[in-house]
Amino acid sequence: MTILGAGLAGSEAALQLADRGFRVRLVEMRPGKPTPVHDTDACAELVCSNSLKSMKPESAAGMLKAELEALGSHVLAAARRHAVPAGGALAVDRAAFARDVTERIGAHPLIDLVREEATSLKAAARGADALVVATGPLTSDALAADLAAVAGGARLAFYDAAAPIVMADSLDEGLLFRQSRYEDGSEGEGDYLNAPFSREEYDAFIAELVAAERVVLRDFESRDLFQACQPIEEIARKGADAPRFGPLKPVGLVDPRTGRRPWAALQLRAEDAHGSCYNLVGFQTNLTFPEQRRVFRMIPGLARAEFARFGVMHRNTFLDAPRLLDERLRLAIPASAALGAPVFAAGQLTGTEGYCEAVRSGLHAALAVAAELSGVELPPLPRETAFGALLAWATSPDATDYQPMHVNFGIMEPLATRVRNKRDRYAAYAARGAEALAGYSALLAARGLVPPAGEPHA
Repeated sequence: MTILGAGLAGSEAALQLADRGFRVRLVEMRPGKPTPVHDTDACAELVCSNSLKSMKPESAAGMLKAELEALGSHVLAAARRHAVPAGGALAVDRAAFARDVTERIGAHPLIDLVREEATSLKAAARGADALVVATGPLTSDALAADLAAVAGGARLAFYDAAAPIVMADSLDEGLLFRQSRYEDGSEGEGDYLNAPFSREEYDAFIAELVAAERVVLRDFESRDLFQACQPIEEIARKGADAPRFGPLKPVGLVDPRTGRRPWAALQLRAEDAHGSCYNLVGFQTNLTFPEQRRVFRMIPGLARAEFARFGVMHRNTFLDAPRLLDERLRLAIPASAALGAPVFAAGQLTGTEGYCEAVRSGLHAALAVAAELSGVELPPLPRETAFGALLAWATSPDATDYQPMHVNFGIMEPLATRVRNKRDRYAAYAARGAEALAGYSALLAARGLVPPAGEPHA
């Protein structure tokens, strides 16, 4: 079979299918056809944050990781091998992580990694028993045009934003303090560096931020950007205090110099295991590079900041999943019959947002392909699971204005009994999801799609 795209979803799908004895042709256009945001030709390269979100079992992101672990995700295992401190989140050394995944793909005897650009679904499907399209938000123009032709024009594109990264040795640690939000500990402990603003510093910073020159010289309509990844300057344009209730919120932090909560605070998260550079958390931006240098150096402690990477804006292409895909992530429109093989989609191309969501969609597509080619029925994914809820939301025909979404409790089936306490409610969601996952895993095992309970994955 053929898989287009060696990102998180494509890499997971390739390893899963190869483990099940299928020969995989994994097609990746880099480095011959570069993108505006990738720096390497590695598989599973992370181009935005290096965080895979919360590991807390009672969070939606934690539930998703539990599902990935239970189903034997290769990419999640690589992330755990290359984790860096990040409080309650799973963050990785991005270079070591991508190198690990790339080496495992290269070493697998049933995976052929082909470096070329795919421009046609029909050509890619030729000679394959199945095709998985996991080309992500930066699908090449040629393939995007072909996807649009096959889908009848039902293709959506919008801009996504990546945050800057600064070198650790250029930061003024005399003005920063180390602390994780809401966590007690001695001074100097914690996984995040925090840049505290006084009210005067904050007001001056916001004024320059909203006036700074941007790459795209027009106001963004809110519907054109995924809310969770809006540029910081667009958040500020909604109101001077908006960043203080978003990326610059100071809650849960105490400035050791004053013993009080700062007016606002930027958190910086280590990008690698050595702490040599830091990501400006939540500071996705569309400012020009000179303006980023000028404005972001107004942040306390960053006056002499050296930028390892400036923030960038890039196109994000995704399918109108409710009209195009079924719950197996298979292309389910009349035009797909002419492609010569069943076509599945995975990753951000499906409109699911988030790293672990992409990995899980790659795993789901691999199970769907394995079931299809083995002549067995793929068990329905319970909506009580984190990805089951997201999949149901993404493929619901009731969706009218489909926009990218990540796993969250808001899209999950309500609990049978109302639980008022938020912590207890989230724990109940997690417990219910774990029970549903166990039943689903048993059905997969009974149909030979995963090893029986207690047996290790390949």
